[in-house]
Amino acid sequence: MDLGMSTRVKALRDQIAAMVRDEIAPLDTEYHAEVLVGDRWEMTPRQTEILEGLKTRARDAGLWNLWLTDSDKGHGLTTVEYAHLAEEMGRVHIAAEVFNCNAPDTGNMEVFERYGTQAMKDQWLVPLMAGQVRSAYLMTEPDVASSDATNIAMTCMRDGDDYILNGEKWWATGAGDPRCAVYIVMVRTGDADTPKHQRHSMIVVDAGLEGIEKIRPMQVYGSDDAPHGHMHMRFTNVRVPAANMLLGEGRGFEIAQGRLGPGRIHHCMRAIGQAEAALEMMCKRSIDREAFGKPLSHLGANFDIIANCRMKIEQARLLCLKAAWMMDQGDARAAAPWISQIKVVAPQMALEVIDEAVQMHGAMGISQDTPLAGAWAAMRTLRLADGPDAVHRRQVARAELRKHTQAKI
Repeated sequence: MDLGMSTRVKALRDQIAAMVRDEIAPLDTEYHAEVLVGDRWEMTPRQTEILEGLKTRARDAGLWNLWLTDSDKGHGLTTVEYAHLAEEMGRVHIAAEVFNCNAPDTGNMEVFERYGTQAMKDQWLVPLMAGQVRSAYLMTEPDVASSDATNIAMTCMRDGDDYILNGEKWWATGAGDPRCAVYIVMVRTGDADTPKHQRHSMIVVDAGLEGIEKIRPMQVYGSDDAPHGHMHMRFTNVRVPAANMLLGEGRGFEIAQGRLGPGRIHHCMRAIGQAEAALEMMCKRSIDREAFGKPLSHLGANFDIIANCRMKIEQARLLCLKAAWMMDQGDARAAAPWISQIKVVAPQMALEVIDEAVQMHGAMGISQDTPLAGAWAAMRTLRLADGPDAVHRRQVARAELRKHTQAKI
């Protein structure tokens, strides 16, 4: 089991790390400050200039679409190889998009690549791969416990050559972005007599169709994440061509597992990068700041705190790489418990490290003067996104118990 970096990946990692440190990080604060200028849900000229300039430099350097594993497109990396790169991208908020490796687009592109028709690829995959448009994935609903996805209730009724969609979705990440052109939507097509894991489907929806209403942006600890956003949306008699159904009716869960597995790993890789960035800030602060006549590093239990943070990061990284390696073996069922393990461990670890960094910075740590408060909110949210901790722990426990019993768990 090789979890290290090949010569090729080390070179890519070094290039990405240098660009994140020297070019992206210095512009991240300015990019987000532009949200306060004019319409929050439009890209300002300066935001566009910053982002498109960085994307052009990344593309010209060949640092583009690195996420697309097991494919003749992109760089053809393994999941383990990509893990080392995604960690570097996770250190700064806008970095993943600079390399066209940002959620939810990577998952949606993967769906189009693996399950889409040629027409879907021509219309949506090509501009997404080029970084020209954005996309959203609509699954969670306000009126059902969506952690059990068999509850998803948005109706999708066949009417001639179309399907008609009715219902509400929320936490549609990226749907507020003015560049968002397409949604992949989880819908219910089966009835009560249909086996529960065959009742749902995924359909591709043009964001400009009549009957789609953005009710409100959802707030994450008081922030609406404009202009990207996490939208609450209503679909009223939205008519979608039947050709937009992915794979066919009843195959939504099959597609979801193909999409969410890699996405969960990518989130965890970036979470480790966030933790590394927070630990770096913590160490620098503890050396540069003095109180009671000593550097902060020499006060209280700060030596122990820094050491524990380092050890927790290393443990989480190894588990993430093991999960990535399991994915690379091609057995999704065998990889699933490992993905669930890291999906629980990585956000919790990152939260702990970020929280200690906040504490080391004092009141400054909860202010807008560092990225720590935003990073903490993002990591706390990640404990819910792509499945809450309790659901993933349940999957891990079921896999463990199956080793010791023939009974259905």
